[in-house]
Amino acid sequence: MRSPAEGYRGSMTVITDDLPARLLHEAHEGWRAILSGKGGDYYQRTMTGDALLILPGVVLGRDDVRAAFKAAAPLDRYELHDPAIIRLGEHAGVLVYRSKAWRGDTATELQMSTTYLFDENNGGWSIAAHQESPV
Repeated sequence: MRSPAEGYRGSMTVITDDLPARLLHEAHEGWRAILSGKGGDYYQRTMTGDALLILPGVVLGRDDVRAAFKAAAPLDRYELHDPAIIRLGEHAGVLVYRSKAWRGDTATELQMSTTYLFDENNGGWSIAAHQESPV
């Protein structure tokens, strides 16, 4: 039986009509990891070898994400709004959405874009690129 942290990684081998639900599930997995203090581990594990996190003021490669998440103040909660999916062939897609995340009483709103691809060699869905822009 799979642990909740493992979610459904590796349970799907092709993109089907449930692509929006699949990619939203992957996004929520990332957010839950961040809230639990394991965001760096999650992103390092799920990013492709040459993936990038493009954040306001910094671009991080896979090897830099764990330290960046450890240095960031923890988040308390998040919301996702207005998701849109762009299909990229049979084994990839882009999820675009607006996020709102709280640290205490302070909320931050960002426009997010994450490119996912299905990589059987990596055990399932992987992040090829993730970009965050202020709203």
